[in-house]
Amino acid sequence: LVLVTVVLLIAIPAGFLVQQAFRSRESGRDKERAAGATSLVYARPPKVSQRIYDVPVPEQATRIAFYETNAWERSRMWVQFRTSPKRLKEFLRDIDGDSGTLTLDKGRVTIGEGQARKVGWRFDEPGHRYAGTVYTQSGHEPDLAITVDTTYKSRPRVFVVSTAQF
Repeated sequence: LVLVTVVLLIAIPAGFLVQQAFRSRESGRDKERAAGATSLVYARPPKVSQRIYDVPVPEQATRIAFYETNAWERSRMWVQFRTSPKRLKEFLRDIDGDSGTLTLDKGRVTIGEGQARKVGWRFDEPGHRYAGTVYTQSGHEPDLAITVDTTYKSRPRVFVVSTAQF
């Protein structure tokens, strides 16, 4: 009976604490890797970054990568992912607050060459079709340049550069 009590009161909580310590350690390594990145990190951006930069990456998105830079007057986050046409529409609706006014213009690339080059994106590949839009917000809310590679209609590839001015 004493042995069972010791196990229940000491060993199980101690095991839980050790498990949490390892999780915390891994989380710190992930954050360190993202902060020290010099190009795209192939992972889902942290939820807090998605909120700050207004880039709600769909849960079912695949091939997700992001890169973030922070400066005194301007911060940017580059995000890319693949999704379905339905999720793409939901993504655009989530950005503009369900107003439905955010639409993609066929043939339009809205991400500048310099911004694209920073993370290795190329929008001049032969045979690829693009559509894009710019979502400008007031005040300190970030502006978004969105370009979508629509070459593969069932899995469009989304590219976003979100710029926050301070």
